[in-house]
Amino acid sequence: MKFGYFDDDNREYVITTPKTPLPWINYLGCRDFFSLISNTCGGYSFYRDAKLLRLTRYRYNDVPMDINGKYFYIKDGNTVWNPGWQPTKTELDHYECRHGIGYSRFNSEKNGLKASLLTFVPMDDACELSQLRLTNTSDSEKTVSLFSYVEWCLWNADDDSRNFQRNFSTGEVEVVDSTIFHKTEYRERRNHYAVYSVNSKIDGFDTSREAFLGAYRGAAEPEVVEKGKCTGSIASGWQPVAVHQINMTLKPGETRSFVFVLGYIENEEDDKWESYGVINKKKAYAMLDRYKTDEDVERAFSELKTYWSGLLSRYMVRSSNEKVDRMVNIWNQ
Repeated sequence: MKFGYFDDDNREYVITTPKTPLPWINYLGCRDFFSLISNTCGGYSFYRDAKLLRLTRYRYNDVPMDINGKYFYIKDGNTVWNPGWQPTKTELDHYECRHGIGYSRFNSEKNGLKASLLTFVPMDDACELSQLRLTNTSDSEKTVSLFSYVEWCLWNADDDSRNFQRNFSTGEVEVVDSTIFHKTEYRERRNHYAVYSVNSKIDGFDTSREAFLGAYRGAAEPEVVEKGKCTGSIASGWQPVAVHQINMTLKPGETRSFVFVLGYIENEEDDKWESYGVINKKKAYAMLDRYKTDEDVERAFSELKTYWSGLLSRYMVRSSNEKVDRMVNIWNQ
């Protein structure tokens, strides 16, 4: 069975079905911040050290495989689906994943609603950008709810997966407008925190995994998405997550675009606090201000592509075997 093909002109591998034998993963990153993303949006992010500074949680050897990820749930009437197919596994009318050099694109469609997702790490910031566009391709107006979802790792990925006696007592967050701050152990012994934000007003949020998923449920069937309304939960211990809810009405042919930023912030030891118990957010807001619009994202993406084009153009091979040329010139440099 064929699962995809190489697009040499665009330096991409195109995956045409989400049901690959194993997760097919792309590696994103520049300088200090890195992410792994699969063809179904599974994966995780970290700052410099994948063990000690892990931002989001991933479960190895889990069933079903390739859990967790950075997910977007689209609720269109009674249908709930994801641009990358997982975790709901709702059958899509169209699916395509393009793994490029330092970025991944997802194009999918269900019931006359098209989702286009671009994910990459910009050159000069410790963050991952996800630009999501929703387009109503039907002839009727659509009322849609969008839910973002990441599950925070409690920094040390090894300890996070086994020291539950301590971990269930340490999770801590702050929420300001459309931005969720993960500040676990910031008060006790850290000077860094994580942030997940969107450049839009939100209609709800959750930071407790149990509140979002519901009892005895998994990421494939979150209770909040099923009901169509976040609970406004504030995690205190247990399993902190970051969920945004955005409700919208799309006329036929209308497109709405959103920029989600997942980032890492580090403060000086003597400049950790804004006020008692409130983290200093100046660096976070400065970073978020750099990616407030589609134009900001497109500029950062252009810089990334220019960097890789320059790097890959330093050494080129032309042989009688196109497969050798492809591997040497694009994928194995």
